[in-house]
Amino acid sequence: MTLWANRMSSPPAEDMMAFTVSLPFDKRLAPSDIEASIAHVHGLGRGGILDKDEVDQLVEALHRTGDELAAGVFEFAPGDEDIHTAIERRVRELAGEVGAKLHTGRSRNDQVATALRLFTREHLALVAGLLIELQKTIHRRAGEAGQSYLPGYTHLQRAQPVLLAHQLLAHGWALSRDVDRIFSTLDRLNVSPLGAGALGGSSLPLVPDDVAAELAMGARFENSLDAVSDRDFVAEALFDVALLGVHLSRMGEEIVLYSTEEFGFVRLDDAWSTGSSMLPQKKNPDVAELARGKAGRFIGNLVGLLTTLKGLPLAYNRDLQEDKEPLFDSLDQVALALVAVEGLLASSVFDTDRMQQAADAPGLVAVDLAEWLVAQGVPFREAHGIVGGIVRESVERHVPMTELLEAHPAFGEEALSLLEPGSALRRRRTAGGAGPEAVAVQLGRFATRIAEDAERLAAWRP
Repeated sequence: MTLWANRMSSPPAEDMMAFTVSLPFDKRLAPSDIEASIAHVHGLGRGGILDKDEVDQLVEALHRTGDELAAGVFEFAPGDEDIHTAIERRVRELAGEVGAKLHTGRSRNDQVATALRLFTREHLALVAGLLIELQKTIHRRAGEAGQSYLPGYTHLQRAQPVLLAHQLLAHGWALSRDVDRIFSTLDRLNVSPLGAGALGGSSLPLVPDDVAAELAMGARFENSLDAVSDRDFVAEALFDVALLGVHLSRMGEEIVLYSTEEFGFVRLDDAWSTGSSMLPQKKNPDVAELARGKAGRFIGNLVGLLTTLKGLPLAYNRDLQEDKEPLFDSLDQVALALVAVEGLLASSVFDTDRMQQAADAPGLVAVDLAEWLVAQGVPFREAHGIVGGIVRESVERHVPMTELLEAHPAFGEEALSLLEPGSALRRRRTAGGAGPEAVAVQLGRFATRIAEDAERLAAWRP
């Protein structure tokens, strides 16, 4: 029997129930619903709505129900349209008459909103933890890279030599922004809707602040209409995952490229690669490709939810049932992706000789030659033109740049030294740049950032 059966003169149509039922997916909210329900019962006790014996009976029934669900022995009934209905039904079976008091002062509207916030809080914190582990691996691999360097690219064309550590840390800093965004989302979602009721609160002596405190939430709702209709926190979580997915996709794309024979910059571990069902020689970077491919899925989940939300009037509408599946999917998939990318990166072998050979092409120090002229007093635009002309002549006439530089009156032996392997790179000293001194500082700063975020996560967990 549904929670609203007495209002209707006939039972719900089977096809209607098949369309509206959410139990197959929202059963994942069970632990969060149990937690919120216990806090709600304690609140009813503090308000004098339930006596101590009633509180104890309901809390015991809720714990037993939670244990049954966790053990996989909970028996669902045909009338269980969602996990919240199923839990309340079982509590009534266990607690008897007092079980009918569980839903006092509460609507499924504020109940669901609270459970979903608790679920999102837990799983976003999990994602933050996995992100920090990936950053630790990036930091370790960057430290191991030492003075190895490779071409840096713009437009996928070789641009300047950069330290491999610098290239890896670029991804690390992007991930640090993802961690920061998740903490901001966690702060905003950590608000309790319990006490908002269906949309307008309750005439009963509820104390929403106390319930929020018991749930380790930073505050209770300010507006009951907003409390039951707000799904900003779901949209924010989906955005955080989508942008994180874009960053993982970029990492995946580089690994796909770097692991080709054409680049040959990285060799993937067999345990983190796949083969071909037809081509015996193949070793495929499937983890990197799926990290790239999942980004579309994450973006789709975000756009789908925003489209659902965009036209809804206040307060609750059943459309909001569509918030859970994209959220569950994105949180599940990004957790898998983070673990897999971390394993892929941790086990990969960089071919630093191949990287440095590619980065030592004379054309990659063109801007360093121009800056050398600037240091001699030549205006940059003029210096840019001089070096650009030398590069063009070298390409068109197939003459080594060293010969053209030697013959050019603006250059001398000191300028020619820039063409020595790694020489131009070692001259770069800009803070945050790709030179050895700057990268050494950056490694320390990144380690500090990881440690600070780990402390934030440890302190934040309720």
